Formats: sequence, structure tokens, C-alpha cells
Amino acid sequence: METPWWREAVVYEIYVRSFADASGDGVGDLAGVRRRLPYLAELGVDAIWLTPFYRSPMADGGYDVADYRDVDPLFGTLADFDAMVADAHALGLRVIVDIVPNHSSSEHPWFQAALRGEGRERYVFRDGGELPPNNWQSVFSGPAWTRLPDGQWYLHLFDSAQPDLNWRNPEVHAEFIDVLRFWLDRGVDGFRIDVAMGLYKAEDLPDATAETQSFTADSPIWGRPEVHEVYREWRKVLDSYPGDRMAVGEVWTDSVEDLARYLRPDELHQSFNFAWLEAPWSPTAFRTVIDDTLATGASPTWVLSNHDVVRHVTRYGEGLTSSTTGLARARAALLTMLALPGSAYLYQGEELGLPEVKDIPPQARQDPIFTRSKGRLPGRDGCRVPIPWSGTEEPYGFAPPGVAPWLPQPVEWAALTAERQAGDPDSTLSFYREALRARRELHGSLPARVTWLDSPEGALFFTRAPLTCAVNCGPEPVRLPPHDRVLIASAPVEDGLLPPDTAAWLHTP
Repeated sequence: METPWWREAVVYEIYVRSFADASGDGVGDLAGVRRRLPYLAELGVDAIWLTPFYRSPMADGGYDVADYRDVDPLFGTLADFDAMVADAHALGLRVIVDIVPNHSSSEHPWFQAALRGEGRERYVFRDGGELPPNNWQSVFSGPAWTRLPDGQWYLHLFDSAQPDLNWRNPEVHAEFIDVLRFWLDRGVDGFRIDVAMGLYKAEDLPDATAETQSFTADSPIWGRPEVHEVYREWRKVLDSYPGDRMAVGEVWTDSVEDLARYLRPDELHQSFNFAWLEAPWSPTAFRTVIDDTLATGASPTWVLSNHDVVRHVTRYGEGLTSSTTGLARARAALLTMLALPGSAYLYQGEELGLPEVKDIPPQARQDPIFTRSKGRLPGRDGCRVPIPWSGTEEPYGFAPPGVAPWLPQPVEWAALTAERQAGDPDSTLSFYREALRARRELHGSLPARVTWLDSPEGALFFTRAPLTCAVNCGPEPVRLPPHDRVLIASAPVEDGLLPPDTAAWLHTP
């Protein structure tokens, strides 16, 4: 039987607002995505994942959806979407779209009706006095409840403009089945499910402890057992369409055992492997995550950055004196990740080596985490700054000349544009293209298992014969394991020695 496309795919996440602006308003859009699809095909990815482009007041960058079946005018039209999908498929790229089932926008017609006292059973409303119904806190800081003038409270695990839907109501189930079919009928190849471990809350809404407020197996807020029936329903819908349609979940848990429950044969196809993203620069940590992930028996995924976390170039360089170390480690981590069985998810701009932007002026920040915490938390704007395509000054080809992007771009990015890197064989962009090409050439010839090799201190060696991957996390060069040639390395390798903060792929006869 042919292997489904998603099992070994390299998926490129597009944060639509920050990818490419074709309309000239300083905000990325679907026409901009369409225009840049050849770049992605040349990069060598297999699929794109689009963050929400639906109608939304943008209280949380589109993750507050007011209409799940339409494109927000900020991003274009349904015709733009259809044209973009057609072009992507013509280039051999699959299309995954974000779906946001835990909450809607407060501007959604359902919630607007609830404000009038109609259909409140579609959301989580409770009676209460001056105090909220329980002590739950918003992920974005502050209480997870807002009180209406009539005295009732509604739950929002994120911003107050994102009221939580009540999945104990069959009407909510039916609505999202219809939404899935709407986009599947338009040709999408899969869905990324936002807050996939949310949806259900403990029915009696008990107080949470400091521990169960977070993503633990016994939390009254997250990972309730009822959620699995939702994905069984959705799996039946996906399986009823041709072409190996798929779903990947944003599932935060505290154990691989809990994560594996979402990946049973009749539930989700994949879930993001956040343990890999969170692992420190350490061979021991890397091996532990790899062993734990592969032990689940599910289709593994690997990811280093996304639109919600500090970019890994910056994470890997935190606290170090050399500004180049983070990039060196990021390149080595990519090569290690691409050597593993399963699929890999890239975040836009990482192929350019973009760091986190930390000096965004307070007045320019738009993340509700920043505003809800009154500036105490910086939020996620730093990883969402529009990417630089060309030129020597803002907006670096992201938007037409003279148009200010919705978040300011740093002057240092003049040296990191795609245009400038494309002509440099030593650039990070050239390295990504080469790594993805090498991975494609090896596709189908590697076993699904990983075999560990004896490794020097500070290093990690493993093989999927004929490929051996060696990564050196230590401070000193280490001797490479036996091989007949180096296929690709994240930095120059000489005299059989692997430098610090470097990874290499070796061909083993």
C-alpha cells in the first residue's frame, strides 16, 4: 500500500499576515502567498500550512474567527483562496488550513445572539455573583471569565474576545463537521487543529490547582477524555474524501502516553511534537525526545519553531556571548530533525536564519498577551514580524516600496533577505535548499527505525542505514563515525572532525 503523503512530508507554516503583501496595505494576504508559491516549491517543501485567514476582527491575529466559511477582506476573497489552492496543487504542494474549534470570536453571530440572551448554550456561560464561577486563568494572563451586564459570566481560556464554545452541545459538533466539509470540498488537503486538547472542560467546572491549570492529564481544563470522540467524528469525515486528507493537532500534554491517545488509528493522523521544540541544546535531551516519540508507534512529527514561540535561532543562542552560535545550532538542529523518520514542520523565515525581534516598540505590539499582561509579558509579536524578501530597507519586498508593514522590521534584516541569500552558496537559505534536496533523494531508501551508535561525549550519532547523522553539541571537535563520504554538513567538516555546534549526514556503505 502506498505511504500517505503526510507521513514524510516537509510542511512550511505560513503566518499569512507576515508572509507577502500583494494588496499594498502592509498586511500579508492570500494573493501574496500565491505569488510566492514558486519560491516554496524551489525551497523543496511538500505542503504549506496557512494560519487563519477567515473573517475576524483580529483580536488575536485571526484566531478569533467570526465566520469559518469565508475569507476576511484583509486577506482577499474565496476566489483568491481557490486560485491559490489551484496554483499550489499545480506545483505539487499540498494545502493545510488552520481550524479553531475551542473558541470563536465575540463577533461571531452565535455569540452576538448570546449577548442578546439567545443560544447561550453554544458557549460556556454560568451564573455567578461578583466573583467568577471558578479560579481558572486565561492563557493570555488574567481571569478566564468575563461578566456580562446581566450578571452571567462566560468562559474564555484566551482573550475575552475569544469565548469558549460548549462542545457538550450537539449543535457545535454539527457546525464544525459542516465547516470541515466546506473546506474539503474546496480542495484542502488537511487541517491543523488549534488548541486540539481543549474543547471539553470538566462538567462541574471545579477550581484548578497551580498544577492542573496547566496541561496535565488530570486538568479540569485541558485534555478531557470526551475530546477524543470529536476526532473520531472528524476522522470519519476526512476518510470519506479521496487523496489522504489529514489532521494534525496542536496538543500540549505533559506525557507522551497522553499524546499517543490523540494518535490512535481512528483519531488524528499527527500531533505536533513540542517536546522536540522545547528540548535544550543537549545530546541527552535530544535522544530522550527521539526515543519517547518513536516509542509511541504513531507517525512522528518534528518542529523547531512556530508562530507562538521564540524563534529557535534566538533560543539556541540565549545567554551566549557569540551571536553566531544560535544560528550554527539552528542549522545543525535542522539537519538532525530532517534525518529522523516522520514529517517535519518549518516556520516561515527560519530558512533565512531569522532571529526573534525583541525591540518592537510597545505602541506597535498587537499580541493580546502583551496588552492583557499590561506589558509584563512581551507576547509573540517578535516571531511574527513580516519576513524580508528583497531590497535594503523596510519593507524589504514584503509590501510595495514605501508601505509600512503591520509590524516594524529591523534594519539588520537587510543582510538576511531571500534575494540576497539566494545567490550565496554559504547562506542559510542555500543550506535549507540543499538539505531538503538531500532528504528527497534519500526518500524511500531509509528504514523507519533509528539505531544509536556509540557517541563521544557531547555528541549524538545515529543511523538509518545508509544514512548516518552526527551532531556535536559539545565545546570540542569530535571524530566522525565510519563513513565513505559526507553528504551534507551544517558547517565545514575537515580531517574527519565534526566541529562544535555542527551536524553532518554521512553515507555509510
